[in-house]
Amino acid sequence: MRLLTAKGILPVGVLIQCLCYLSLAFPVLGFTQNPDSMNNIIVPVRSHQVATNTVPIGGSVVAHKSVILTAQLPGRVVNIAGEEGDRFGHDTVLLSLNVEELLAKRRAAETQWASAAAELKNAAVQYSRRLASPATTYQAPGGMGVPGMFDQVFTNPMSSMMGLRRPGIERGADIYSGGTRVDQARHSLEQARSQIAQIDTKLRDAKSIAPFDGVIVKKYVEEGDTVQPGQPLLGFEDMSQLQIVADIPTRLSNILQEGNQVAARTDVSNTTMSVRVALIFPKADPVRHTVRMKFDLPLDVKIAPGTYAEVWIPMPSVSDDKLITVPAGAVVHRGGLPVVFVVSERKRTEMRLVRVGEIIPSGEIVILFGLQEDEFVLDRPTSTMTSGRTISDDTSDSSPVSSQSD
Repeated sequence: MRLLTAKGILPVGVLIQCLCYLSLAFPVLGFTQNPDSMNNIIVPVRSHQVATNTVPIGGSVVAHKSVILTAQLPGRVVNIAGEEGDRFGHDTVLLSLNVEELLAKRRAAETQWASAAAELKNAAVQYSRRLASPATTYQAPGGMGVPGMFDQVFTNPMSSMMGLRRPGIERGADIYSGGTRVDQARHSLEQARSQIAQIDTKLRDAKSIAPFDGVIVKKYVEEGDTVQPGQPLLGFEDMSQLQIVADIPTRLSNILQEGNQVAARTDVSNTTMSVRVALIFPKADPVRHTVRMKFDLPLDVKIAPGTYAEVWIPMPSVSDDKLITVPAGAVVHRGGLPVVFVVSERKRTEMRLVRVGEIIPSGEIVILFGLQEDEFVLDRPTSTMTSGRTISDDTSDSSPVSSQSD
């Protein structure tokens, strides 16, 4: 059968196909439903005994040693030893600043040191002369020849006998003055030496030296940049020994001790490996109620620091310990963190951060922290779900209101 049109005959099959496309597009044009009001299933939070021996805790791979070298002096970067990924040994100069001004100050300090050393030698010679030969400052000026001899033999002794002068006291004062000049010259020498040492310290601070064998992982500046004290210059890490850093809940941290072996797995490989508890921090986080731990990875594991990893922590062997579980679909990720949407008695949603454990055979996921048994959550919330949304009454029979009416 064919349908006659103004431009010719149109096949009926083509017409039927066009009508099907229009019927499929019809809901989009005017009768679509709000996605937030669809498939909002409210489920209760359950608490029951789960047969599980370990709980996975997320962490990150870090280097055994990691430092950020910062500028100690203002200046201009004149040399960088390498790029990211280059390996350097201990005491290698990684970065240098311009030191022309410091070198000029050091030359001036060396000149002051030389002047102080010469002054010290002169003061020591004058002091020795005063000790070996009496000074003439207390002698009265006399004439030449016989008059001068007469003054030395008769005038000065007579002045001492008559109490007009005290030659011994005057000589002691001259000796003390000479000793004072020696001490002052010695202090000037020490001051010049201290200035040189201070400049040498600044010259040392103008270089960023590798504190251990490692690799440059990040460059914060380039050659020619002007830096100020405290500004980051290079990131340097020792990746010969890698570790996993994880925050363990306090109720699980008491089970582990330094030296224990636990299972671990990284994002790069799904292979389970054994790691050793290297360090347990002595203080717990008062907000998250966790204890930070470090686990040594095997030496043959090659992985980039910052990679996500999981460590499997043994569960406490307590028979009456119950675990909080929710459907696995109730846990979604916002900003890379696991969250659930809790439904209040007024059917308003609240986004809550949780710490998750493993998925049990029934399909539910263990919640280690963040939920209580008498609460309700949304199962498989939409990607547009946020806090403060009101859930309609006909979404689920397991809602808080319907449960109370029953």
